[in-house]
Amino acid sequence: MKQKKNRKGLAKDIMYCPYCGGRTELRSADGIYHDNRDGTMLYVCKNYPRCDTYVRVRPGTMEPIGTLANGRLRALRTEAHRYFNQLYERGIMSKREAYEWLSQMIGLPMSKTHIGMMGEYYCELVIEESKKLLGGTRRQRKGYYLMNHVGGYRNEINSGAAACG
Repeated sequence: MKQKKNRKGLAKDIMYCPYCGGRTELRSADGIYHDNRDGTMLYVCKNYPRCDTYVRVRPGTMEPIGTLANGRLRALRTEAHRYFNQLYERGIMSKREAYEWLSQMIGLPMSKTHIGMMGEYYCELVIEESKKLLGGTRRQRKGYYLMNHVGGYRNEINSGAAACG
């Protein structure tokens, strides 16, 4: 986001679409969401609907919940959340443990670990790894969690990246 000063000299954030470069505008989700009874607001690419890019805004603020995303990325984020949330909803681990696991897996501090900030690659990784944890036996899940929680998986990713480069 770039900052631009308005007439009163206050900084105003300007977001640009990462897909087409168009400016975004804050607007109601009416016409985009089938049901907008909650009065949801979005940052929407000015080229919508030709460019299907937007991000929801935290209720009562102008703060985006994540980054601008096209239809494919929004669908991947929804799917990633669906599988990831099952890790703590099914009692495989606590919610905190799940976010610690995710933080270790992607190599970011917990404060920066949000599916709404992820791109396609990491969403696909979250889906794949969550499915593995959801599909194993209790003993396999616990061992897998412990191995990944101490950084084994992250080291595996780093060594794989080095081999590809």
